[in-house]
Amino acid sequence: MANSLLRSLRRLFLFASLAALVAGAAWFRGAWLPLPPHAVVEHEAEIHEPDEGARPEVLELSNLARKNMKIVSRPAGVSTYWRSIIVPGEVTDRPGISDRGVTSPAVGIVAQIHAFPGDTVRPGEKLFTLRLLSESIHTAQSDLFKVAREMELENEKRQRLVQIGEGAIPQVRIIDVDQQFRRLQAAMMSNKQDLLSRGLTPDQVAGAEKGQFVTTIDLVAPPLIASSSTGASRPQPPAPSEDALPVDAFFEVQELKVDLDAQVQAGQLLGVLASHRNLFIAGHAFKAESSALERAAQERWPIRIEFAEDDAAAWPALPQQFEIHHIANTIDPESRTFDFFVALANQSRSYNRGGEMFVVWRYRPGQRARLHVPIAKLDDVIVLPAGAVVRDGGEAYVFRQNGDLFDRRPVHVVHEDRLNVAIANDGSVAPGWYVAQSSAAALNRILEAQSASGTPVGVHVHADGSVHGAH
Repeated sequence: MANSLLRSLRRLFLFASLAALVAGAAWFRGAWLPLPPHAVVEHEAEIHEPDEGARPEVLELSNLARKNMKIVSRPAGVSTYWRSIIVPGEVTDRPGISDRGVTSPAVGIVAQIHAFPGDTVRPGEKLFTLRLLSESIHTAQSDLFKVAREMELENEKRQRLVQIGEGAIPQVRIIDVDQQFRRLQAAMMSNKQDLLSRGLTPDQVAGAEKGQFVTTIDLVAPPLIASSSTGASRPQPPAPSEDALPVDAFFEVQELKVDLDAQVQAGQLLGVLASHRNLFIAGHAFKAESSALERAAQERWPIRIEFAEDDAAAWPALPQQFEIHHIANTIDPESRTFDFFVALANQSRSYNRGGEMFVVWRYRPGQRARLHVPIAKLDDVIVLPAGAVVRDGGEAYVFRQNGDLFDRRPVHVVHEDRLNVAIANDGSVAPGWYVAQSSAAALNRILEAQSASGTPVGVHVHADGSVHGAH
């Protein structure tokens, strides 16, 4: 009985072992052996071929909807894009050109002030009238008058000697008179130059020569200085009339340094004139950016500038290309930045009030700016505004317009900044296609909402980019 039971248990164990072996072989075949080729294709088809009706790529917008969304489409074109770094900066005066100081040529009293802060003056117009107290000027005028009279006497003496005849008087006397006359000529030229350097006009010097001594002098606005492309400057003579001068050829009285009836010394600053038509944009960069700035300066790469608080729509476009003028070789000890400078040709306009003209400048010292300094050049790319591209996860899209239809196109973004996006010219967007320049994010939201609601689109996008179907 016991032996029979033992044999039964052995047979049961053997049967269980065989069953386990069969099950293990089946598991091994399913887990490790490759599936048939057709199974792989079907599995990939399920992943990479989504239902077109569940994810539409085209939406339709009426003309009114486009106006409400302010959508503007323009043809895409291949161009050059500059990768850049953004550096903060500000508009500053150009030393030696923007501001001009008016100084007193001699000791005197401010008898009259002709222009006040905010007034506009042209070169050669009166600024101050000084009543002279300088003894040196009075002495120089007196000496000039005396020399002029002595020259007249010497000239008369020579004429008498010549009339008497050479045989009646020694020739040496005529030679002495000629030498004295030349000495007086030299003294006269010295006195004239002294008076001219002290602020007297040629007419006033001529009057002093005749005994019409000058007791007051007028200080006028200096000639403008125009900067050349090399940084050198040259004076410009004033125009003969105010009507012949452009608006930016005037000075503005920026500050007065004296009061009426105040006594001033020679060389004392009386006022400051400003002409903001030639300015600098000073960028503040860190030392790590010096190599990129140096290369941009050497290659003369164009710099794009954003001005804060600038109403660009109210002014004409700037007709100039911005380049780095020079780089400073000192570092600010507090901010640990160094400056580089970009020349700026300012714009201006004027208005009249009460018969007086006032000038308004577009850019003013202290105005903030952002400088986009190029560091690399990307050729053969399509550049679009930042609002023309929308990101959805790892994908980036633009919308091509075809009448009332907007076709969403995936693109490859090469580089982007706050204002522009550069996409690869790989055929995803062909040059000449009309692409929405803004509101790409809003268009994408409408498309996604349409997809989520299950609303049929009624149109299809083919591989060649064409759009067909009922609206």
